[in-house]
Amino acid sequence: MARDNDITFHTRKWVRPEDLNANGTLFGGSLLRWIDEEAAIYAIVQLGNGNAVTKYMSEINFVSSAQQGDLVEMGLTATAFGRTSLTMRAEVRNMFTRQSILTIEKIVFVNLGEDGLPAPHGYTEITYDRDRVPREHLHRIQDSAPGMA
Repeated sequence: MARDNDITFHTRKWVRPEDLNANGTLFGGSLLRWIDEEAAIYAIVQLGNGNAVTKYMSEINFVSSAQQGDLVEMGLTATAFGRTSLTMRAEVRNMFTRQSILTIEKIVFVNLGEDGLPAPHGYTEITYDRDRVPREHLHRIQDSAPGMA
């Protein structure tokens, strides 16, 4: 299973006034929306399919918060590939203090076929390249960069 040192932090968000709760700290709902969006993007890249949906999130452990003006970093890593699913772990931390804000040990996305039902994706390991761009976008890559497939 992946641990903190296996996660690469790629996405950063700036905590703005509209992201705050009544206590003046980062609203958990805003943070969960950011994580779900980032997890969806990660699943699309890993599965090569724009039709992947959130199936499950395990216990969410908020360990600290952030204030207006803070920058938070979100990191995800794949921990398991199922036949039709991808499981990942999430960590969010304050970029300035490096203090953990929250962890989610298990987020599961399901790969869907054209019929909207779970479909095998055929992958077993993480990719760090952009080689799994969803098929429906391949023509845009080929048109903009001759010689790329």
